[in-house]
Amino acid sequence: MSPTVLLWLITGCLMLQPLSTDLYLASLPHLTGYFDASPAAVQQTLSLFVIGFGGAQLVSGPLSDRHGRRPVLLGGLGIYMAASIACGLAPTLPVLIFARFVQAVGCCTAVVVARAIIRDAYPPAEGARMIAKASSLLSFAPLLGPIVGGYLQVSFGWRAAFAVLTAFGALMAVASSRWLEETNENRNPAAMRLRPLLRTYGHIAASPTFWAYALPGSLSYAGIFVFISGSSFVLIRVLGVPTEYYGYCFAFGVSGYLAGTLVCRRLLVRIGLERTLTVGTTLGFVAGLGFLAAVLAGAHHWSVVLAAQFLAMGAHGINFPCAQSGAVGPFPQQAGAAAGLLGFFTMVAALLAGTWVGMSHDGTLLPLATISAASGMLLLASAALLRRHRSISH
Repeated sequence: MSPTVLLWLITGCLMLQPLSTDLYLASLPHLTGYFDASPAAVQQTLSLFVIGFGGAQLVSGPLSDRHGRRPVLLGGLGIYMAASIACGLAPTLPVLIFARFVQAVGCCTAVVVARAIIRDAYPPAEGARMIAKASSLLSFAPLLGPIVGGYLQVSFGWRAAFAVLTAFGALMAVASSRWLEETNENRNPAAMRLRPLLRTYGHIAASPTFWAYALPGSLSYAGIFVFISGSSFVLIRVLGVPTEYYGYCFAFGVSGYLAGTLVCRRLLVRIGLERTLTVGTTLGFVAGLGFLAAVLAGAHHWSVVLAAQFLAMGAHGINFPCAQSGAVGPFPQQAGAAAGLLGFFTMVAALLAGTWVGMSHDGTLLPLATISAASGMLLLASAALLRRHRSISH
């Protein structure tokens, strides 16, 4: 595979996750009326996706260590397509929630395998730059996804989003089948045996270097998941933004992520991985605290939400390429397991943040701002406390 082909295949796999969440965000407030359900019940379509995504990574990573990246990726894409069809045909909210859980299993398999392929093909420093390049391209999914999703909702209803996801999954399956070559040259026959698997996870989890990157990376994603899970309700229901315009609002915030990945690529070359992560975590702290300060000062306007989201996603665009490369880098023989464990803790953090958002929604901006500030403070604290363990030479 040429580096360009590999870059596009990895980008497409990673793109499944933001598309699977962002494409139907504009439909969330409308699902409450369609299924006669509360906002907290509708948000289970996000929380169950997060649970499925996080839990399946503990299996899909080692599975690719055992059987290779290519067959596991193709199997995951098959599951994703079938579940996306089930989502689009769901007659009730419980069926939609369950189908979203299964969809997440297929989605996470593609994402974990993509992360492991990067570790197979590149050393940590080059891998971080590759992830940053992929992230720059990847950012167009959350940029355009909510815009397209808003118009799909207005024109065709919420089911149309899942038809688009099915088509994208099929496109990735065909492309991977045709162009992806196997990158796992050291398959581990014992990767899926329970005791060795538990030992592998225990070995990774006992590494301070893993946590020095995984914890800030997870908390950084929690910081943006606050907006993923809560911004549609706040902007559409609380602040009166029309559904067809919501996508543009969300896209503006996501443009911060694109800017962050571009900044990350430059900072990695100039100041190295650890100091780049310090810049990103500091920016995440400023975003959360600034959002809360503005709301407490009485600035209840859609522009405040957009500014906070822009900064938080910009911080994540800097943080997550560093976190992915740094957390997986020390484990070349267990790259799939390390990527899976990182993804699991990232999804746990997102689940906690999303659940908090759903339970605290009271028709004002204050709960969203409070949770954003708490996430930012935890992010900065975790990075500061674990700084001395980021000892990998990049």
